[in-house]
Amino acid sequence: MSVRPNIRHAGHKPPFWRDRAKRALIFQIILIAVVTAFLAYIIHNTQANLNARGITTGFGFLSNTAGFGIVQSLIDYSSQSSYGRTFVVGLINTLLVGGLGVIAASIIGFTVGIARLSPNWLIARLANAYIETFRNIPVLLQIFFWYFAVLRTLPGARDSLAFGEAFFLNVRGLYLPQPLFESGFGLIPATFVVAIIASIALIIWNRRRHEATGKRLPAGLLSLVIIFGLPLLVLIATGVPVTWEMPELRGFNFRGGITIIPEFLALWLALSIYTASFIAEIVRSGIQAIPHGQTEAAQALSLPRKLVLRLVVIPQAMRVIIPPLTSQYLNLIKNSSLATAIGYPDLVSVFAGTTLNQTGQAIEVIAMTMAVYLVISLLVSMFMNWFNARVALVER
Repeated sequence: MSVRPNIRHAGHKPPFWRDRAKRALIFQIILIAVVTAFLAYIIHNTQANLNARGITTGFGFLSNTAGFGIVQSLIDYSSQSSYGRTFVVGLINTLLVGGLGVIAASIIGFTVGIARLSPNWLIARLANAYIETFRNIPVLLQIFFWYFAVLRTLPGARDSLAFGEAFFLNVRGLYLPQPLFESGFGLIPATFVVAIIASIALIIWNRRRHEATGKRLPAGLLSLVIIFGLPLLVLIATGVPVTWEMPELRGFNFRGGITIIPEFLALWLALSIYTASFIAEIVRSGIQAIPHGQTEAAQALSLPRKLVLRLVVIPQAMRVIIPPLTSQYLNLIKNSSLATAIGYPDLVSVFAGTTLNQTGQAIEVIAMTMAVYLVISLLVSMFMNWFNARVALVER
């Protein structure tokens, strides 16, 4: 009995239900159709429920008068401003506490992380105690601690803690001198921008010169001199067109100057200290990930410990540190939404809170708030990914 071999002609095509590529395409089309139908159902059902309850939709409410005040605003705002203005004020306040929190957490985290590896027993134990204490306490409790247990126990305005004749701290906040810019001050920021561009050009030129000749200048120090020295010279040359408005106690409160409300201080301190404890562990693990032979080779060249850390260890450790560091930055920005617990006027508090309660436009308000946090997170991720690619080890 002979078995006929299964011989396929070169031009023969299998049926589409046996073609993996075609089956995958069909399944993807079906999945897209199901998801689209589900979303259409959700949208139709939501619209029907809103119409049944007489709730209008749209973003026209943004032009209506808000009718409430905001305790902190970096732009002009009053109770007669629109809800759109409220959104902008909340967004700026969120960016303010998030940006300053990232800077403070990075500085504290890197310092504590390096101190954690110090050969000094006391410094290393103090750094370890800081990490184990603050990273194991929920950030919300830390916000409450700084607000209720620390800042709310400060003396009143008449008994303020004075630092010289310009800085005052009391239960209502921190009062600082406010700069008042006069004619001709516009040259200062312009000079500062020019100095930054010149410093970047100097660093790039110095790097190429070092690769070509092996010689290099202290570009970092020179850049700092240019960035701070050039605007200072212009400031002196223009006659220092800046005056200072000092805070003064008038009646039961201070008038004039800059006021930093206690809600901002509590939120900023809690987010910075809490996130810094995680960053410190990231920095420690990144440094320890570098082979010990790198350190020994640098020490064999008689390099001081500070130069070994700055020129050999840290540049290599950054390749390990940056990816998890990105997650901590994103967590800090998102944790800033806890500001509503102590009344700091961030985006969630004044827009997703007060504005939502007054307008009833839940879908629009929540969608805008979610979109803001999504865009901020994506921008931070894009920047950190770009920076990570810049410091990545390039193989030849």
